[in-house]
Amino acid sequence: MKLKFNKHTSDRKVNRLKKKIRIRKTVNGTAERPRLCVFRSGKHMYAQIINDVNGHTLVAVSSLGKDDKSGIEMAKLVGMEAAKAAASQNIKDVVFDRNGYLYHGRVKSLAEGAREGGLNF
Repeated sequence: MKLKFNKHTSDRKVNRLKKKIRIRKTVNGTAERPRLCVFRSGKHMYAQIINDVNGHTLVAVSSLGKDDKSGIEMAKLVGMEAAKAAASQNIKDVVFDRNGYLYHGRVKSLAEGAREGGLNF
């Protein structure tokens, strides 16, 4: 995959996308072990469980509309909700895709919430 950026794209975003490509070379979701992909914006967290073989999103949850908590608590809540939705579709094992973000803060909290909810990775 080749990357093209505008001249105004920040170095921070370019570096994250380069990390994302390196990670995705090894992390793939299958029918037996789909991929738990995390995206974080300035305010919200999003998590998707994806089967890369078929190209289908099996579960998608986000923090939109959950303004009672913020930050790490909200991310943990999203992770637990993702695990609950995955359990309803008989998904127990996943591969964690941090999507180029460092594994700390909200990303780590989401992963811990998913583990507490019953997902194995």
